[in-house]
Amino acid sequence: MDNTSWVTNNTKWSDFILVGFFSQSKHPFLLCVVIFVVFLMTLFGNTILILLVYSQAHLHTPMYFFISQQSLMDMMHISVTMPKMLMDQVMGVNKISAPECGMQMFLYLSLAGSECLLLAAMAYDRYVAICHPLHYPILMNHKVCLLLVSGCWFLGSVDGFMLTPVTMTFPFGRSREIHHFFCEVPALMKLSCSDTSLYEMLRYLCCVLMLLIPVIVISSSYTFILLTIHKMNSAEGWKKALNTCSSHMMVITLFYGTSIYNYMLPSSYHTPEKDMFVSVFYTIITPVLNPLIYSVRNKDVTGALKKMLSVGSVFQENIM
Repeated sequence: MDNTSWVTNNTKWSDFILVGFFSQSKHPFLLCVVIFVVFLMTLFGNTILILLVYSQAHLHTPMYFFISQQSLMDMMHISVTMPKMLMDQVMGVNKISAPECGMQMFLYLSLAGSECLLLAAMAYDRYVAICHPLHYPILMNHKVCLLLVSGCWFLGSVDGFMLTPVTMTFPFGRSREIHHFFCEVPALMKLSCSDTSLYEMLRYLCCVLMLLIPVIVISSSYTFILLTIHKMNSAEGWKKALNTCSSHMMVITLFYGTSIYNYMLPSSYHTPEKDMFVSVFYTIITPVLNPLIYSVRNKDVTGALKKMLSVGSVFQENIM
C-alpha cells in the first residue's frame, strides 16, 4: 500500500468499530442491564472498601493501604471500558475515534500494568509480615509503602506510554472492525496491514517486565511464606497466615492467569471470542470480586463495616 492510498484510507475510515459481545448475544438488553449492575456494584464495593481503610484507625496498616490502592485502580480500570460500552449499546452506536481509542488503550495499559506491580508489592508485604515480623514496622514503614505505590503507578504509566503511541501509528487496513468490546492491543493489531514482528517483540518484552517478573516476586514470596508457616507450631498462627494469604492468592490467580493468556500465549491459541471472554475476567469480574474477596474472608474489614453501619444507624436515630 503506497502512502497516498494509506492517507486516503485513514482519512475516509477515521473511526474504529467495536464489535463487542452485545452483537453476539440473544438478549443484548438483559446483558446490558447485568453489566450495568455489575459496574455499579464495583464502584460501590470498592468505594466502601476505600472509605473503611481511611476512616478506621485499625486498618491504617501497609496491607490495607495497598488494598485501598488496588480498589482505586479497579474503579478506574472498569470505568475506562464499561461506560463507553454501555453508552454505545443504549445509543445504538459502536464507533470509537482513533484519539479516543488511543486514550482508552493508554489508560487501560497503565492501570493494568500498575495493578500487576501492586500485586507483587502486596505479596512482598505479606512475606515481610509473616517471615520477618519483628522487622516489619521498619521494612514496611509509611515512606516505603508510599515509594512502592508511587513506583507501581509510575511504571504502569511508562508501560502505557511505550505501547500506545507505537500501536496507534501502525497503518490499518480498510477493515476497521475491532472484534472486542474495547481497544485492547492484540485485537487492534490484527487490523494492521504492515509487518508487526518487531512490535510483537517489544510487547512481549513489556509483558515479561510487567507480568513474569511480578509473578516471580509473588512466587518467591509465597514460597518463603509457606516454608515459614510449615515451621509454625501455633494452630492460630497457621490459620491467620493462611486466611491473609489465600485472599491475595485468589486475586492473583484471576488477574495474572487471564492476563498471561491474552498477552503472552501464541496467536494459535487465540480467537476473538476467546479473547473477549478472557478479557471479561480482568476488566469486569476481578474488579467486582476484589471487595468481596478482601471483606468476606477478613474479620478486620467485616468488623469495620459493621462498626460503620452501626454508627450510621445511631446517627440516623438521633436525627429522627
